[in-house]
Amino acid sequence: MTEKHNHNHGHVHTNNKKILLISFLIIGIFMIVEIIGGFVANSLALLSDGLHMFSDTISLGVALLAFIYAEKHATQSKTFGYKRFEILAALFNGITLFVIGIVIIVEAIGRFFTPEDVKSTEMFIISLLGLIINIIVAALMFKGGDTSHNINMRGAFLHVMGDLLGSVGAIIAALLIWGFNFTIADPIASIIVSILIIKSSWGITKSSLNILMEGTPSDVNLSKVISTIIDEPQVENVHDCHIWTISNEMNALSCHAVVAHTMSIQDGEVLLNRLEHKLEHLNIQHMTIQLETSAHQHDNATLCSSIDKGSDVHAHAH
Repeated sequence: MTEKHNHNHGHVHTNNKKILLISFLIIGIFMIVEIIGGFVANSLALLSDGLHMFSDTISLGVALLAFIYAEKHATQSKTFGYKRFEILAALFNGITLFVIGIVIIVEAIGRFFTPEDVKSTEMFIISLLGLIINIIVAALMFKGGDTSHNINMRGAFLHVMGDLLGSVGAIIAALLIWGFNFTIADPIASIIVSILIIKSSWGITKSSLNILMEGTPSDVNLSKVISTIIDEPQVENVHDCHIWTISNEMNALSCHAVVAHTMSIQDGEVLLNRLEHKLEHLNIQHMTIQLETSAHQHDNATLCSSIDKGSDVHAHAH
């Protein structure tokens, strides 16, 4: 049996924390300005954007806390450490985005039936400032943070992008109200932005739930992993194969590989080293492979229960 884990991600985590702290401070300060401006201008688009910024501030704080908490060392009661805290933070961000989108849509529908006067000039100025702030923060996150691979960072980034879209919507609505007295542009812009927010929230929520449900990682091809193991000349059979995500930088695998009863311990170690090297290239960072003979009793009730050499891997891994 062997276990291996590459975790040289300290620099990336440090950058993510620094970017989140700066973003938290910038968004937090402007959130206060935008909410006050929304009341002054009597603009739902501004208020909804301010509410979204309030959620951004909380979400950025939660994401920052998750990075800090995830660095805690493993203990006897938490043998994988606290790395899943990042996934919980991403799930929190996805759910709050969805709820905010629904709340804004409900409020906007009410504005269609009871339209109110909107101070378009104040609305335009504050929205423009909000757009500039969000562009700065989004650029900081995109360039300095790991928004591609880290689901926690991606969740925080989506919050900021949703707010950026909100600012764009508020600017367009302000121009339409100022130029054509088209007052319902305010709730229309709110609904359009909310739909985009809900759509983005679904992706991050779905990914987080898949990880928490121990689903196969999206960046791992299960069939290819099984084929790589079974294609080894010394491996006769593979069973009890499981692949899941522990944290953003760690996909894990556990499986049983059946070998000849005549294999020596030294040959077994050579085989394991070879498999480790190959599986690392298939995005598996932490692996536990149990070598055994066909005489070893096991339960065949789970996925990949028993895959013999030469059998159709795709028929088992689906």
